[in-house]
Amino acid sequence: MEFIECCVDGHVYVPDAICNGQILTGTVGMDMIDSSPGAGGKEREELFFRALCLCHTVQVKEEESVDGIKKGLQPCGKSSSVYISSSPDEVALVEGMKRLGFTYLRLKDNHMEILNRDDDIERFELMEVLSFDSVRRRMSVIVKSSTGEYYLFCKGADSSIFPRVIKGKVDQVRARVEHNAVEGLRTLCVAYKSLAQEEYESVCKQINTAKLALQDRDKKLAEAFDVIERDLILLGATAVEDRLQDKAADTIESLHKAGMKVWVLTGDKMETAAATCYACKLFHRNTQILELTTKRTEEQSLHDVLFDLSKTVLRHCGSLTRDTVSGLSHDVPDYGLIIDGATLSSVMKPTEEGSSGNYKEIFLEICRNCSAVLCCRMAPLQKAQIVKMIKTSKEHPITLAIGDGANDVSMILEAHVGIGIMGKEGRQAARNSDYAIPKFKHLKKMLLVHGHYYYIRISELVQYFFYKNVCFIFPQFLYQFFCGFSQQPLYDTAYLTLYNISFTSLPILLYSLIEQHVNMDILKRDPSLYRDIAKNSLLRWRIFIYWTLLGVFDAVVFFFGAYFLFDNTTFTSNGQMFGNWTFGTLVFTVLVFTVTLKLALDTQYWTWINHFVIWGSLLFYVIFSLLWGGIIWPFLNYQRMYYVFMQMLSSGPAWLGIILLITISLIPDMLKKVICRQLWPTSAERIQNALKHSKRDNVSEFSPHSNLKTSKSKSSEHRNPQPTRSGRLSKKMMCTHWGGNDYCTFNSFSFSDSPHNSSASYSDRGSGLETSV
Repeated sequence: MEFIECCVDGHVYVPDAICNGQILTGTVGMDMIDSSPGAGGKEREELFFRALCLCHTVQVKEEESVDGIKKGLQPCGKSSSVYISSSPDEVALVEGMKRLGFTYLRLKDNHMEILNRDDDIERFELMEVLSFDSVRRRMSVIVKSSTGEYYLFCKGADSSIFPRVIKGKVDQVRARVEHNAVEGLRTLCVAYKSLAQEEYESVCKQINTAKLALQDRDKKLAEAFDVIERDLILLGATAVEDRLQDKAADTIESLHKAGMKVWVLTGDKMETAAATCYACKLFHRNTQILELTTKRTEEQSLHDVLFDLSKTVLRHCGSLTRDTVSGLSHDVPDYGLIIDGATLSSVMKPTEEGSSGNYKEIFLEICRNCSAVLCCRMAPLQKAQIVKMIKTSKEHPITLAIGDGANDVSMILEAHVGIGIMGKEGRQAARNSDYAIPKFKHLKKMLLVHGHYYYIRISELVQYFFYKNVCFIFPQFLYQFFCGFSQQPLYDTAYLTLYNISFTSLPILLYSLIEQHVNMDILKRDPSLYRDIAKNSLLRWRIFIYWTLLGVFDAVVFFFGAYFLFDNTTFTSNGQMFGNWTFGTLVFTVLVFTVTLKLALDTQYWTWINHFVIWGSLLFYVIFSLLWGGIIWPFLNYQRMYYVFMQMLSSGPAWLGIILLITISLIPDMLKKVICRQLWPTSAERIQNALKHSKRDNVSEFSPHSNLKTSKSKSSEHRNPQPTRSGRLSKKMMCTHWGGNDYCTFNSFSFSDSPHNSSASYSDRGSGLETSV
């Protein structure tokens, strides 16, 4: 927050005058509209400055020390004060007044001290504080000057101050407020009134009565404040710049490209909020703005305005919503909706007229076909109501709310996922959120990278667990038809216990923690890859049924494959026959190896940890089986698995059966992956293929030129040059000019839009001559 200017009776004051591009720090004010104020104007100017120095809840801290460094010392060695407040707006205003010559010193013994331009200390006794709330949108203080006069100073939003003003240059101040709002500055209006002794006593009586009420205390306080804050005299207005955080515009643009619908809910004026939305790229210059504001509903009925907007939007989009076509076609007009709090209350207010008076569905239909929605002049409760309305709509979307102040807490709590920013607005939002981040720009990596990764990991985790247990249980179900339903288990009790605990748990656990199907930098650079997992695409019924059928197929192969192999019961060379425990061990061995290798086929990000866990799990199963059946354990009364595993491995047909059954079980999934990658590849799969091609060519971004071409190919290219022009490159190029030609030093990835697939596609190009660098 930075104080920009203030307007007093139409005269504009800035902290530093600018002349020929140089800041004149010696000046304290500059008249930019009219001539300098006269004697009466000078008095009102100082009254305005005093009002801003008194009407706040700022605390003063002397010589603040951070990490052992005193930050409150000026270069000359004099101590200075540091202002602390729950609202950064108040700090900016008090600091702005300090730059204009009026310094707030301290609150001591209920007396507020001000240092004026003449270096004289003025003392005001603080009598009452009418605290700010989101409904009134203003705050007031009642002070008593050293001369015994009582003043009520009030500051707040223009919509809450102007209706209560009976005197002052309202038109000039309103014009300046609207000008600053269009520039994207946050504005506040300041007013005051003098109180006689009798009026002050009456005010104190009303406030004390409301404070001592045992029932409806807040309501009575609001009514008392409403009565007191009337018949004000307008002094002026302030303009504060709330600067966007670093990379905020890039983050919002990336969320749009990822297919997310972004709504901005703010308490600022419509003009201020709209300018901020343009600055952060929520609205673009070609965005057609649709307004649903109080000004328009005064000219037309709300019913007519809603149906006009609905016709405008649906005329171009037809039955397709913006969720379907957003970012995929440039022929679809880009709409942005602006609605204020008063109109939103009318839209969401239930009526008794039936469907004709129910505007909520019409409003949601308009919003679905808009690329962005701006809700201004919102109360905290209205923010939560909007989130709830979106959650309960017929699409049931997943909602995420992000805020940095106490007025965002209700919205954060209402959304499916709440994110709090630990900024200068305090820690209330962060404490009530699911996740807390220090900067808004971190939302991009949090959603597009970590959110993408964890959705891939969780979807694989859930479906793989179901798959491997179907493979585990279904052979036992089939076995009951061959054992007379005698409840004879197919597997040994040790295998039953350790299957989900030891043999198959660690590989999927590690997969769900470190799998990266696409490089992190690529996910950040191309937000459209997030569309591959949009709308819960990997946890739908179609995918779930595929995993279920795959598990049933593998279980049938395990059981009946081993069953038909056991038709010839003389498996060993000495003519011995295998029993039912050998049959179960053979099925279980094929089961463990198949489900583990299935996960290995799904793994894209291989590290030494993956190799250790996957192959180590298989090795652990083999070693455990050898020890479990190869040693006579003294603590067991009987050992039905004694020498079973070694006897099975001593048979050549058993080895052949294990290899054949594992191969047959994995073939359908491998065929499905190959066919889908060739015919219907996703954007992530295209990138994986391109990266595999580049690795196969042994070309990296920093490969030397000598590694890319042989001397023979170089000479042939110099004799018969075939220049080609490169496409748009998504990575940095290292190029060199040699022998009259330009050379590219690595295989580049070019980005193109596929007409058959809405997602981005990538192609791999070899190194070669470049006609343009």
